[in-house]
Amino acid sequence: MATTAASEPTLMQKLRGLRGEVVKFAIVGVTGVIVNAGVFWVCLKATGPVNSFSGYIATSVAIGTNYLGYRYWLYRDRDAASRKREITLFLIFSGIGMLIENGINAFSVHVLGYHSATSQLIAKNVIGLIAGTTFRFFSYRTWVFKALPETEQAVDTADGQELAAQAELMLATERIRFAKAE
Repeated sequence: MATTAASEPTLMQKLRGLRGEVVKFAIVGVTGVIVNAGVFWVCLKATGPVNSFSGYIATSVAIGTNYLGYRYWLYRDRDAASRKREITLFLIFSGIGMLIENGINAFSVHVLGYHSATSQLIAKNVIGLIAGTTFRFFSYRTWVFKALPETEQAVDTADGQELAAQAELMLATERIRFAKAE
């Protein structure tokens, strides 16, 4: 089925369509930040290796929490044919997002020379978080939680229309047979 330029949505319509997805993505993300901070705080109270690896432990738990939120709430209607592939890509893109956040912080410290705690907080937790989250949003929706192909949806619609046409034909045939019997 060919589409015309008039039937394609405008950029503004596409952006309005993304609004709900962006809000849900932000809710899951904020939940992940809260989980990260909570686990980090608990791990800092521990002694030994748990304390030393508290940042990694907290981030890992937050990534797991976020996956559950994205898979079973935000992208629950997306193709889930290969969970192994989905989880692998999710972890890869989450790791890249984490590298973006920390890379921006490292750049601000080692290249720009901003060593104060405030500048590092802004670099990592504001600029880095925005850049990493933007990367994750488009990566997750494009490669991890893939939408069902439009061709499958079009085939389903065509099959439904064909089935309805067959049902109408059968009803019309029954009406004719019923009318002849009277």
